[in-house]
Amino acid sequence: MRKISLILFSIFILCAAAFGVSTFLSRNGTGEGRLTSMTENLGGPDEPLTHPLQITEMRKQEYPGSDLTIEQTLSAGSNYTRSIASYKSEGLKMFGLLTVPNGHVPEGGWPAIIFNHGYISPSVYSTTERYVAYVDGFARNGYVVFKPDYRGHGNSEGRAEGAYYSTAYTTDVINAMRSVERYPNVNPDKIGMWGHSMGGHITLRTMVATPDIKAGVIWGGVVVSYRDMAEKWRRGDRPPRPTPTFSPSRPGRQQLTERYGTFDEHPEFWRSISPIFFVSDISGPVQLHHGLADTTVPWEFSQSLKTTLDEAGKTAESYTYPGADHNLSGSAFGTAMSRSVSFFDRYLKGE
Repeated sequence: MRKISLILFSIFILCAAAFGVSTFLSRNGTGEGRLTSMTENLGGPDEPLTHPLQITEMRKQEYPGSDLTIEQTLSAGSNYTRSIASYKSEGLKMFGLLTVPNGHVPEGGWPAIIFNHGYISPSVYSTTERYVAYVDGFARNGYVVFKPDYRGHGNSEGRAEGAYYSTAYTTDVINAMRSVERYPNVNPDKIGMWGHSMGGHITLRTMVATPDIKAGVIWGGVVVSYRDMAEKWRRGDRPPRPTPTFSPSRPGRQQLTERYGTFDEHPEFWRSISPIFFVSDISGPVQLHHGLADTTVPWEFSQSLKTTLDEAGKTAESYTYPGADHNLSGSAFGTAMSRSVSFFDRYLKGE
């Protein structure tokens, strides 16, 4: 009996010790027991309510840019040089189209415009194609113009991630801006930004995330809240665009919804990633242009931003063009370009 008692006592001690070690490991996070316990008790990882798309988070990041390197000299414009230049963004080698005016450099350096193009399939994108007349309109009027290729476009390194559910393209643009500020004979205090369609979203996001853009011009921009993008973005008579299919390699609304909830379940999160709700901090005046026959992006998007800017007491101009399409083709183009140049002249050149 005594032997049996000793054996049972020993077994009890061993079990108690094992239980104690298991409990210690679980509480102190050393071992797999902690993950199992958290999963059972909380139903998933305990994630903080932050996301890189939040404007407050973007403001915390560093965007050092780099020196611009001329990679290829192109045929010259009417009164300016053209070249392909490279710079760095998050360790990636990026490329873009650079124009520099000829002639006497003004005191303090040339004003510059960062040119944000709209959506073009990365599979067919080319640095020197599309937007030729747009770039020329600014370049021949005394502006350094840099049209960055977003990552995954042309020869730029990285994966094309989109502009709405990833900070990638905006990060590339801000780093492009920093790089242009360092370029010889550029006045770093006179930087403007132009954006079309998706590039308009990038322009607005940049202007509320950084203080350096002195004036912004947006043509046919996607400049509304995420809720409006989801519920009001129609193309022609087609129904609203469907939610992007989940993909672990490409961000989308579905992923954010699964993590943070719907617009109704967690409206404060969706507001926190929408640039339109931060226009009280916008870095400079804004001019908006939109064709009333635009079947790609509703002209009401620009009107919504204009109203929001007015309510915030910010300087904003808005122009609509009857019969004009998404690109403001035809007679509208010359008028919109003239207004855009005059706007930049006023706020970047003081004319």
